[in-house]
Amino acid sequence: MKIAFVIPWYGEEVKGGAEMELREVSAHLAAAGVDVEILTTCAKSFDSNWNVNYYAEGTAYVSGIPTRRFPVKSRDTQLFNKINRKLMRGEKITMHEEKIFLNEMINSPSLYSYIEEKESLYDLFVFIPYMFGTTFFGVLSCPPNKSVMMPCLHDECYAHMFMFRQTYINIKGMIFNSRPEQELANRLYDLQETKQACIGIGMNTEIKSSPDDFRKKFGINKPFVLYAGRKDTGKNVDTLLKYFAEYKMRNIQSDLELVLIGGGEIEFPDGMESYIHDLGYVDKADKYNAMAAAEFLCQPSKNESFSIVVMESWLCGRPVLVNEKCPVTSNFVRQAQGGLYFKDYYEFEGCLKWFENNKNDASDLGKMGCTFVKDHFEWRKITDKYIKFFKELTEE
Repeated sequence: MKIAFVIPWYGEEVKGGAEMELREVSAHLAAAGVDVEILTTCAKSFDSNWNVNYYAEGTAYVSGIPTRRFPVKSRDTQLFNKINRKLMRGEKITMHEEKIFLNEMINSPSLYSYIEEKESLYDLFVFIPYMFGTTFFGVLSCPPNKSVMMPCLHDECYAHMFMFRQTYINIKGMIFNSRPEQELANRLYDLQETKQACIGIGMNTEIKSSPDDFRKKFGINKPFVLYAGRKDTGKNVDTLLKYFAEYKMRNIQSDLELVLIGGGEIEFPDGMESYIHDLGYVDKADKYNAMAAAEFLCQPSKNESFSIVVMESWLCGRPVLVNEKCPVTSNFVRQAQGGLYFKDYYEFEGCLKWFENNKNDASDLGKMGCTFVKDHFEWRKITDKYIKFFKELTEE
């Protein structure tokens, strides 16, 4: 088999969840003997200017995988942002506005021409994630019997766009990271004729971590809650900060602190500066050590198609606290019996009190989570599922 993965931007330093997932998937498939290529644009990342060709056009190698980059089309950023703001406010947009939205986001006509002209060289084209021009127009450029999608789908404004619902029914296969994501996709789109596989994301189940090394390096010796990920409102980190500040004011005897790791900037609630530590980006070793040292990891996001940090926390032996309004993470917690979940401040407070007062039981939740990850998401098992699904699609 020869598989082409199509993604808006791609590089070893790109931090996004879909990009990180694809780096791992492509590397493990290649190691298993699958002929893999990446098709992408010359743009740098989600956070960059989508009008700028940061990378050189042509073929490069990213982690040993051939990566073909194509120049981006010039776009009207102001017009795109105007419609995007309407979507984010929950306002309805017209079909004309949907077309503008898709035409003025990241696109590469030369990438779409390459797919049309060279489709015979590949057995399947796998598009990731669902909401970008490279996926929408890439699917339209690809023979339906060769198109596969890894949507990384959330229940958000973009998922309900009519043009997505109209286009994504003409796809050979869909690969999902979790059962709730698959159920959402089938509610939104007519996928009766689409073959589907719920595979998940593979994990390095041999993570090594040292809580003592973290405490020595960063000088954080009091018990703490850990947040790991991008610090912005889209990840609901503002709610975590607000709830944590309220908890500290209502429970003055608690010595819990909050540690944040990851990119982005966010304002701390007044008076919380001495209780919140923002470490910014840290390397993997420090991240795993922080997870092992934490009382628990809190993942407050409402929109996830998986959650690597939840799985990593479990592999480091620590439980998690997730948002009940996120179907994916709360479902994983129920399946694994690896933590607790909250839907409002009062449940958040009750969970923190439980973690503080039941440390042995909390450690047992972390151990059950670790067993769950090793049973379901070890990379060899995930790679075998990918290969089996790709063979099913190509043999048909």
